[in-house]
Formats: sequence, C-alpha cells, structure tokens
Amino acid sequence: MMKNKKIDGGKQFDWGRTSAIYAKYRDIYPQIFYDKITRRGLCLKGQNVLDLGTGTGVLPRNMYKYGANWTGVDISPEQIEMAKLLAGDMNITFKACAAEQIDFADGSFDVVTACQCFWYFDQEKLAPKLKRILNPDGNLLILYMAWLPYEDKIAGESEKLVLKFNPQWSGKGETMHPIEVSGIICEYFEKVYSEEYLLDVPFTRENWHGRMKSCRGIGASLTEKEIALWEKEHTELLNKIAPDTFTVKHYAAYCQLKPKK
Repeated sequence: MMKNKKIDGGKQFDWGRTSAIYAKYRDIYPQIFYDKITRRGLCLKGQNVLDLGTGTGVLPRNMYKYGANWTGVDISPEQIEMAKLLAGDMNITFKACAAEQIDFADGSFDVVTACQCFWYFDQEKLAPKLKRILNPDGNLLILYMAWLPYEDKIAGESEKLVLKFNPQWSGKGETMHPIEVSGIICEYFEKVYSEEYLLDVPFTRENWHGRMKSCRGIGASLTEKEIALWEKEHTELLNKIAPDTFTVKHYAAYCQLKPKK
C-alpha cells in the first residue's frame, strides 16, 4: 500500500490489487516507444539494465530481444510474481523491493530505466544510490506515456468518469510536456536528451475498459463495490461513444540523463 500527499490528495493505492488486469491490459506501448530507446544506444546487448518500478515487467520483457541483461524491481510482490509468470523462460531477474531500498554494488549497471513511475519515488534517497550503482558513463532513462483527454473524446469522457468515483485522483488533465526532473536529481545527474511525441494507440472497447480499470484512480484505490459501479457505468459509456475498435491519442516522453562527473 502506498500513500503520498502529493498524489491523489494522499489517498492510499496498491498496485498489487491490479496485477491481473495490469498484466492483461497495460502492455500497450507501440514499437516506436522501444525504437526510441534503442536508437539512443540504450538497453542493448552487453549492457546491464535495472528497471525501477517494473510492475509486471513490461519494459524488460518487450526489450529482452535486444540482448541486454535485465533486472526489474518493484515494491509490489504481486506485480513481481506476475512479471515472473509472464517472463516465462526469459533470463530476467525480478525482485520485490522498493526503489529506495536497492542495494547493488557500485557501477553494477549501464542503464537504469524508470517507466511510468519516477514520481512515486523518494528522490532524495534514490538519487545518490542511482549515481553509485551506475557506471560513470551510464544512463538514467525516465519514460512516460499518457492519454490526452482534451484532444481525444473517448479518453476525455473516460477520465471524467474516473473523477466522478475518485475526485482526488491527480492523474487527470494530461497535456504533452517534457518530463520534469527535481532539484536533487539535477545535483547528481545532467540531462543529455529529451523528446516528446504523439501516438495513436489502438484499442477495443474491452481493452480500453481494462486499461482504465487498471489505472491508479480505479483498480488500485477504490473499494470492490465502487469498482463494480464504475465498471457498469464505464461499459455503458463506451457502448454509447466508442466503436468496436478505435485509437486513443497519447503522447510519450523520454528523458535521458547521465551521472555528473
């Protein structure tokens, strides 16, 4: 269970509650998302990569084919168990561990990734650890993808329904913008590259419903009764406004940093 006064007004949430639906509906990054990483020479053969907040292991599993040696950590044991199950015979190390509690040897990794999760961490504790476990020429890569509710009708209407059931949810109102890094991160790292780009992500009504259910504002924080009521209303909504298949406008953002000398 996690709680942060800066997130959802301090409302508790637990990603472990979403593991089954997360595994089924959150593996949605298009190929260009991964291409942007490899084109920068990252997460390739011969590199040791640590994925923070790995969840169900979406990033390591999808990038395994590029040959890097992956380790994934997540605070949720349920997420890690699902990651292990989905990885099958892939040689990926998964460990249930909070990002702030990682304890690897100095210079263990060439790349540290944090996809969809960096703002959850205590960066005061994490920043010096990241610099220590990265080799001096290593890279910290922060990644993000979100729907655009003001530019996409289906996303906007679904978001309004999340807010009806969870008014404190702070994941609302995304617009395309660069990934921000805090002062403490900038004390240890310098930005070397950033990029934002638009995406049209394909969905069916079922897949979009599952994607929304697995978001922090619903599956990770509401009661079972509240979730059931939301599911009924969201299904009715999609039957009214969404065709069988459609795309939802998203943006993705990429921020690459290197340890300061």
